[in-house]
Amino acid sequence: MTERKHLKRLVRARMARTGESYSTALRHVAGAREPRPCPAALPGYTRFGGGVHHDSALLAHVLAQAGVVSPATGRPYTEAALAGLGGGIGFMYAVFEYRGHDPMTTLVTQAHPDPMIPKALARAGIPYEASRTSSAARAEATLRATLASGRAAVCRVNRYALPWRPGYPFPDPLEAGVAGIDGDTVLLDDQCAEPHELPIADLMTAWSALPKARHHMIHVTGPGADGDPRRAARDAVAETVAKMTGPVLGNSFDVNFGLSGMRKLRAQLADTKGRQGWSRRFANPRAFFTAMTRLHDCLEIEYGAPGAMRPLYADFLDEAAPLLDGPAASEAAALYREAGRIWSKIASDALPPEFAPYHELITESQELLLTEGARATPRLRELRDGSAALTKEYGDTDPLGPAGRADLLASLADQVAQAVHVEEEALRLLTEGRADV
Repeated sequence: MTERKHLKRLVRARMARTGESYSTALRHVAGAREPRPCPAALPGYTRFGGGVHHDSALLAHVLAQAGVVSPATGRPYTEAALAGLGGGIGFMYAVFEYRGHDPMTTLVTQAHPDPMIPKALARAGIPYEASRTSSAARAEATLRATLASGRAAVCRVNRYALPWRPGYPFPDPLEAGVAGIDGDTVLLDDQCAEPHELPIADLMTAWSALPKARHHMIHVTGPGADGDPRRAARDAVAETVAKMTGPVLGNSFDVNFGLSGMRKLRAQLADTKGRQGWSRRFANPRAFFTAMTRLHDCLEIEYGAPGAMRPLYADFLDEAAPLLDGPAASEAAALYREAGRIWSKIASDALPPEFAPYHELITESQELLLTEGARATPRLRELRDGSAALTKEYGDTDPLGPAGRADLLASLADQVAQAVHVEEEALRLLTEGRADV
């Protein structure tokens, strides 16, 4: 408890200095902690967790271990650079129906649906190998051989099958770094500043649980990066613009992506009469509580980075500005920082004072996941159970009432409209050719 109080003081001091949200400041503070020496880690794998975006921070660790540096700077790749090269930001909004569950709101604010890590590697010209197999025995043998060769691996697993990530009863992909092995225990790099020690049998369970990506693994095969940094930056920006303004999948689901998805979210938040409007769809107080907490978590914690990943993308645009012609990149970066502030405010407002116990619960969960990881598994499971209990409690008591729910939805709709306006302007700047994209 004393350690967590000290962590909170550091986080709040950073918030006061930078204006960041609690989630952003927490990730920076946790990532700045020096990890304990870990003899079982591969040589050169010295950083774990940290960063504000899971996949980008993980890839930065893997590339540093492989000795890969950016040809643009001669230094290790930054998290922001990798986030941008991997597709940058996106926006996918949908409400899914699962039997026996309230409607499930999902927002993905990173580039989607293409996985970020292979795209960033390919665009940067970094050699890598990807493998998949239906055989668990063959997958384990390949993983052990990769580690024995001195290379870290990135395995796509079911996040909810990892002991320290209790969650929903359906698979959800997550990239996890395997940074070493000691007998039958692997070291996983997954958000925590310390490596997770996990029996390889448990890793195999999580690694085998994704039917469409069973035993998917990537490892870097060389220290070089032979891509053209200028072309890579321009192509990355052009792709982000295209997917935020046009089709992503080429089918009817595209209405849920990019600016279209953002406008759809605003419209459904504001709709008080239609069946798809949140007033009717989440009229049940329990379902409303679930929708609000999910909105918060998707914008600040899951499937991107805090502030809907817009501040991190702004950092990429600033870093890439020397590789792009004209002032558009820097001007757009300022707008994306503003959009990030709006999205973080939306996330914060989705948890009104009546939902304070959930905010305390999710904050503790994030602190433990970032600083203790696997060692905090029992407590993380208690917190997950507590979340389920709160959902029932708020469904029974309905502390906001119909009028409070209506006012909150109207306010959120107005704020999403502001974010849409800001992002339209940022995309206009990047489209008009001043960044030569």
